Amino acid sequence: MSIGVSVNGLRLKFAGSQGLQFDELSFSVPSGQKVLLLGPSGCGKSTLLQVLTGLIPGAIDVPVRYDSILVPSSWGYVFQDPDTQFCMPFVDEEMAFVLENLGVPRDEMPERISDGLHQVGLDLKELHMPIQSMSQGMKQRLAIASILALKPEVLFLDEPTALLDPEGTRQVWETIKKVGKDKTVIIVEHKIDEVIEFVDRVVLFNSDGVVIADDSPTQIFAEFKAELQQYGIWYPGVWEDYASSPVYQALLNNRSELTADVKQSAADAAKQLGGEQADAGQGLLSLRDFAGYHGRARSREAKIRVADLRLSAGEWVAVIGGNGAGKSTLLQSLMQLLPTSGGYEIIGRSVKGFKDVADDAAYVFQNPEMQFVTNSVYDEAAFGFRRDGLADAAKLTEELLIEFGLQDKKAQHPYQLSLGQKRRLSVATAMSKRQRLVLLDEPTFGQDAANTFAILEKLEGWRRQGASIIMVTHDMEIVRYFSTRVWVIESGVLTLNMEPDAYLKAAGYTSMGDLEPTEILH
Repeated sequence: MSIGVSVNGLRLKFAGSQGLQFDELSFSVPSGQKVLLLGPSGCGKSTLLQVLTGLIPGAIDVPVRYDSILVPSSWGYVFQDPDTQFCMPFVDEEMAFVLENLGVPRDEMPERISDGLHQVGLDLKELHMPIQSMSQGMKQRLAIASILALKPEVLFLDEPTALLDPEGTRQVWETIKKVGKDKTVIIVEHKIDEVIEFVDRVVLFNSDGVVIADDSPTQIFAEFKAELQQYGIWYPGVWEDYASSPVYQALLNNRSELTADVKQSAADAAKQLGGEQADAGQGLLSLRDFAGYHGRARSREAKIRVADLRLSAGEWVAVIGGNGAGKSTLLQSLMQLLPTSGGYEIIGRSVKGFKDVADDAAYVFQNPEMQFVTNSVYDEAAFGFRRDGLADAAKLTEELLIEFGLQDKKAQHPYQLSLGQKRRLSVATAMSKRQRLVLLDEPTFGQDAANTFAILEKLEGWRRQGASIIMVTHDMEIVRYFSTRVWVIESGVLTLNMEPDAYLKAAGYTSMGDLEPTEILH
């Protein structure tokens, strides 16, 4: 069997890092084989893909050496972040750019474009749509469609469905499996349920970028469960194991202790902020005939509408809905990053602009790079403490980096981090001030199991201190094990506000991998 892609004796080091990312790594994939790379966030999986395509050092200037390398002549790469993928500003132009490079006649392009978008479940009324107006999940589908249009011999897939809803995830993987049947496919993916039966081989890395196992999926998951748990890597049944762990059971047992302490905390906060009439019974947040808009003109059609809603202190809301439904728009509207209309109060105070929420709400963007304002991980973590003039800013910064497992990355530029590490840094900086309202847009995508659980546990601890959490997520296990409320958004309208158990029961949900609840309910 011929070799499709390989590298021997790979040595690589990022500027600012304390050690080598890879030290004499050798890796090869026979033509036609499907390989899944598994390992903790930051172990170098995405970096290896970039080396195997020649992007490192060809397009990304990173010091690298190897004894030999075989880069395929025809390949396609789906990046973790779809915004790094596009060359053109509009959807049809992006697809046409690919087809033009393939020599497709102009009169054949419209049909090829429509078919390619439909293949990944991206059915648009208007193909000449600005890419930047799309949700991240919609962008990811476009990125996948553009790569599939190339019909490459080798596919490099770096978490291609990380930003997609469950239905979109299944749809895209069905497409990839169909078009990749006779291709060489190398996959980095945390959502492994859809790919286990597709791959021939699993390569398991430890946190230092060293291969500790290389075998069939059956053998890896049967014989290396201890290593998977040790390094916090996703594996079938990991949520069930976590739910039965002493850590989660302690969280579960302590949830009943919330009421009195949280109500008192909320009442104290209201008085501190001057809201004498805003006692805990009135809630932390309230919306009435609320709407959010894209662009400056409020005469435009609202992109999110909420008729009447109240949120109490200590709630954990999971915001659910398909890609493009308006979930991120809701968070941006609550944070006053978009124009809004209607009634909006936080702790009894009317909200009219960003200044009215800045001290009370923290926001974690879906794209973590949108939050970074400095040139090093350390300065990013220190920014909030320094801004507030805290005398112990250095000590607090070190503690925050250790808490989020980023202490060894503090000299690196935030853009040099893996997507999972960028996400942890964005969550860490948002949480540094401990605001009363926490808005998070897919905070766990791109994370390994260990860091996912660590972030959720930190948020749960904050919730128990009286903060309210509003989290956009596609992960039904987070809904099941952590949320206290579920908000469902469909076509720009908040349609359901339910208890998690009732929501999951109505959806017929039993375990990870089932249908997206909104697909069943409607």
